[in-house]
Amino acid sequence: MPARSTVERFVALVESGDHVGAIEAFYAEDASMQENLAPPRVGKAMLIAHEKAALARVASVHTHKVKTLLVDGDQVAIHWIFDFTLPDGSTRRFDEMALQTWRGEEIVTERFFYDPATTR
Repeated sequence: MPARSTVERFVALVESGDHVGAIEAFYAEDASMQENLAPPRVGKAMLIAHEKAALARVASVHTHKVKTLLVDGDQVAIHWIFDFTLPDGSTRRFDEMALQTWRGEEIVTERFFYDPATTR
């Protein structure tokens, strides 16, 4: 079970814009991420590579301050809002819920729930 302060440090790192650093620092080697109903990505190296590729497709990302953070034992829920600026200058807002399972001080599973229309 993570200490609440650990989860808050994770959130602060993502809010600072260091999305890759957050994966490096807080995810277990065997961690998985799943987008809605898509098959999960498994393994920290794959998660880092996917995040780097996603960030390379955008000009910038602004992460809003988290207002909803729930910690209940090994289960964590975070409401994220991201504003993406695309290479053509257009912007998209991405509003998602992340449900995480932690093992000690590391994230082992994470599933994101969002409207897939926001990715088009």
